[in-house]
Amino acid sequence: MVKNLSQTELTLHVIKYLKEAKKVELQLLIDELHPYDIAQIYESLPSKHQQRFLSILDTARLANILEELEWEQQQSVLSKLSVEKVSKVMDKMDNDDLANLLDELPPENQETFLAVMKKEESIVVQSLMNYEPETAGRLMTNRFVWIPHHFTVRDVVNKLRHYAEIAETINYLYVIDSNKKLIGVVSYRDLILSDPDEPIKNIMFERVISVTVDTDQEEAAQLIQRYDFLAVPVVDHDQVLVGILTIDDMIDVVVREATEDIEKLSASGKNIDFDTKAVIAAYRRLPWLILLLFIGLVAGTIVSTFEATIEKAVALAFFMPMIAGMTGNTGTQSLAVVVRGLITRDINKGVVIKLILREFSVGVMIGFTCGILIAIIAYFWQGNPILGLVIGSTLIITLIIGTLAGTIVPLILHRFKIDPAVASGPLITTLNDVLSLFIYFGIATLFINRLM
Repeated sequence: MVKNLSQTELTLHVIKYLKEAKKVELQLLIDELHPYDIAQIYESLPSKHQQRFLSILDTARLANILEELEWEQQQSVLSKLSVEKVSKVMDKMDNDDLANLLDELPPENQETFLAVMKKEESIVVQSLMNYEPETAGRLMTNRFVWIPHHFTVRDVVNKLRHYAEIAETINYLYVIDSNKKLIGVVSYRDLILSDPDEPIKNIMFERVISVTVDTDQEEAAQLIQRYDFLAVPVVDHDQVLVGILTIDDMIDVVVREATEDIEKLSASGKNIDFDTKAVIAAYRRLPWLILLLFIGLVAGTIVSTFEATIEKAVALAFFMPMIAGMTGNTGTQSLAVVVRGLITRDINKGVVIKLILREFSVGVMIGFTCGILIAIIAYFWQGNPILGLVIGSTLIITLIIGTLAGTIVPLILHRFKIDPAVASGPLITTLNDVLSLFIYFGIATLFINRLM
């Protein structure tokens, strides 16, 4: 029925069924949709239809779509539900998603919602909220299947029948000892291929890759990416199994981290999106731009210092934007490569040296290629080989320096435990502008008598 319908067409069908009070047809339509699609339909509905649409959904679906919505829309949904229904919905939500939702609320509102939940669910959510933000403990879920070490395969299958429905994933089953310490892992594939009477300890892997509750979320995401896991167990400092991280949450982490890095690289400030008001967006961008404004004044000072050189060889002014722009561009390219590499690679002395040498070689190749090309252009344009020499040699030197600056600056920041993404593109570009102009006019001054 809905296979070939677009999101807009689905929304129109929902509006039609709501207007005509066709609850059966609407329910059949909803039954065929993924929670993400239902959430998108809710967001696109006119406000007058949203309340009635929510009344059609059961608590499980409401919990699912809340997990798909942004925080503002989550608050909109909760405000349209009764306190009794809110408590049932929160009991159904994944605990890590609920902890994130509540974390943005004032303390008094947190207490209100936690008080109406089931006691056991409320305790779990509060324990998650006690962990530091952006750590494995904050993102983990307690909805997983754990196996006592003395179980047989048959025992495990019987347990799965009872708990598979509430577990977030059953791809991996984690084995614990009598003290609840993590001692092994069994894949679902190995389980179904084993003899029913086989002791679980005979088929489990004892070397378990895990993270601790205070592991940074980005490090946990890198671990899952490195080993191609669908989930990874979370232990406390006594190796007691307390939860798991799943691939869907880690994808969200990767997207958030990448977004933050892009914001920092572009110096646009945090939390600016399509819906941000102009005044707020301007306020968040201004600090960086004001800093770059003052740095830019240094470039102006350099130009004025070499004013006599420009007056004697006016053609030099024509190439100023190109020299500064090329240097900034190559620095930004190297910066992007390094920041991306710092996220996905383990960094040691050997890797750093190899990277710097590689980028130096890149700078040399780019510099000589572009330098020789622009020298030939300058010569044929002005008929002056010295002008070509000045432009070409300047570009070679500045492109090498710009490439190294874009490489070394983020590495230095990383060495001092500072987020390397703060070495923003505009900052590196502006610094390279200053340096390139100084080198350009310095070389030109040395050859000024030959340029005239």
